[in-house]
Amino acid sequence: MAWRWITAAIGGYGFAVAAAMLAARTLPAAGPLARIEATGWPMILSFLVYAGIGLWSLHDVRLGRVGAVVWGGALAMAVLLKLLGVRP
Repeated sequence: MAWRWITAAIGGYGFAVAAAMLAARTLPAAGPLARIEATGWPMILSFLVYAGIGLWSLHDVRLGRVGAVVWGGALAMAVLLKLLGVRP
């Protein structure tokens, strides 16, 4: 049960942060003000992603699937962010 709570709290946070960063990086941004918009909306929506991932990870029966989706998804998005690099 402890691993499920750790996955929900810490893994869900990592998943939400990685999703917000990936969305902010991939959204088109032509100027400096557009970059603010491209960063702001994913940050706002990350709270919903965090809540959704946390509730789902506590609700699902299979802990292996929860761990694979949450930790694997966060790791995959982090690797993709590293490959994309910084915005020019």
